[in-house]
Amino acid sequence: MAPISRRDLIRSTASLAAFASLPMPAWAQGLPHARKGFDELSGEDIHLTIAESHFSTGARSGHAVAINGSIPGPLIRLREGQDVRLHVTNNLDEDSSIHWHGLLLPFQFDGVPGVSFPGIRAGETFTYEFPIRQAGTYWWHSHSGLQEQMGHYGPLIIEPAMDHDVHRGAGWDREFVLLLSDFTPMHPHEVMRKLKLGEHYFNRQMLTATEGEMPLSERLMWGQMRMNPRDIADVTGAAYTYLINGHGPADDLRLQFEPGERVRLRIINGSAMTFFNLRIPGAEMLVVQADGQDVEPVPVEEFQISTAETYDVIVSPRDGAHAIVAEAMDRSGMAVATLTSAPGMRAEMPPLRQPVTLTMVDMGMGSMDHSAHGEGGSMDHSMRDTSLLPDDVAAGPGVDMVAAMPEDRMDFPGLGLDNVDHRVLRYTDLRSATANPLRPPERELEIHLTGNMERYMWSFDGRKFSAVTDDPIRFGFDERVRVTLVNDTMMAHPIHLHGHFFELVNGAGDRQQPRKHTLIVQPGSKATFDLTANEPGDWAFHCHLLYHMHAGMMQVVTVRPL
Repeated sequence: MAPISRRDLIRSTASLAAFASLPMPAWAQGLPHARKGFDELSGEDIHLTIAESHFSTGARSGHAVAINGSIPGPLIRLREGQDVRLHVTNNLDEDSSIHWHGLLLPFQFDGVPGVSFPGIRAGETFTYEFPIRQAGTYWWHSHSGLQEQMGHYGPLIIEPAMDHDVHRGAGWDREFVLLLSDFTPMHPHEVMRKLKLGEHYFNRQMLTATEGEMPLSERLMWGQMRMNPRDIADVTGAAYTYLINGHGPADDLRLQFEPGERVRLRIINGSAMTFFNLRIPGAEMLVVQADGQDVEPVPVEEFQISTAETYDVIVSPRDGAHAIVAEAMDRSGMAVATLTSAPGMRAEMPPLRQPVTLTMVDMGMGSMDHSAHGEGGSMDHSMRDTSLLPDDVAAGPGVDMVAAMPEDRMDFPGLGLDNVDHRVLRYTDLRSATANPLRPPERELEIHLTGNMERYMWSFDGRKFSAVTDDPIRFGFDERVRVTLVNDTMMAHPIHLHGHFFELVNGAGDRQQPRKHTLIVQPGSKATFDLTANEPGDWAFHCHLLYHMHAGMMQVVTVRPL
């Protein structure tokens, strides 16, 4: 029998004490308790310390990783045009790192172990040093193992070099930063183990034999294909408490404004695995920024924000209390807060909406007439026929599905939001607030998002990432490339490219294509962006669902002179 470490014993005892409603023994209280929320740091020299911690919210409590003693870690506020030195001390007993998500910087300081630097060894300090070349709403997080799931993340706001009103009157009086995340007391490696045992492990919303309005022929088709139409999220509210600024629903987070004020909300999805649908019932939101980049203002009542995306919105709340609702895409839970002009007043939170069910379009079968396929035999054959894949996609055991007829779904608002009765943001609504240089692509590239959902294997083009690769995705320096991502799986993937912004090909026209660093590719669909590869070096390119990346859906992009 393997010896039990002191940390495992502490964790087990803590869980037992919580379960039995007993006081935790003094010897199990050795870890400091992480504060909820964050301090603010600014200047040219900023010091951050990574350390083990303990975290509790509601009935859930467990081991965590805190930065400067809080979850999330400190809000770092910088200004465009300054230089910054970020001194990061690692007090864990394992390597760690910080990736500055969305920042343009020398690749050696991007913070991805095995790609751009060796990582920060236990007990050592590493100094990131680079100029600040942009403004906007961003965030930072660990890129080591699964530490991000344990609380290793924080917000990053960069003020513009000069005050300006790019939105022509869409100003604001008060600002709040809202960092959405997900917490589980379960160790992330145990989460990963359970997902490998069965991809439905955390799903408590499976369809029953008679539930819903799905025709019998479709039910038989899903069963024949061994697929689950409720497979929306890998890790759900069965394991997660959803947080806003480290506060769960039981913590009653309140954000106060003065009557008549316009409020800017800088919303960051810093979760490990959760897409959120965010709304403020009764209050319209004006979207003014996406992934830190100014866009023409878009009025909406709800929007979907994937892991790693950011949106800035301006609201003009009525006097009183308003609920801020970040509902998990699978509707298994929500993060909540109250936006209020009255001290002590709390908004009434709405109930969870009905669970989301996938459709044939999400299987990559397009908008064809599915009734022509009878009980699904020929459809099943096409979805499993890996000969339909291009020759450069490795069709091995890690690929169990092919999107036979993938459609561009830039106009899709997100799973569960296509049938609501209010206005929801779509990628096709986004227009860059400033004109992009007019430059057509010089070549085109297609990349397939692949996986075997039953075995929980994820990849690009059928190839699982390893830390060292001799076959990266290669771009010439300053090359202009049109990249199409084809999602051959039944899950939405937020795809993130480090060190660059790309332009969504969303119908806005060449000069107003919105610039983003993360893009949702809907199930069984495709999405296209234009990239000017003008940041030399080696960059990570991956799905930002943490367990998908950990399971192999990642690659290195190399930008070198031709």
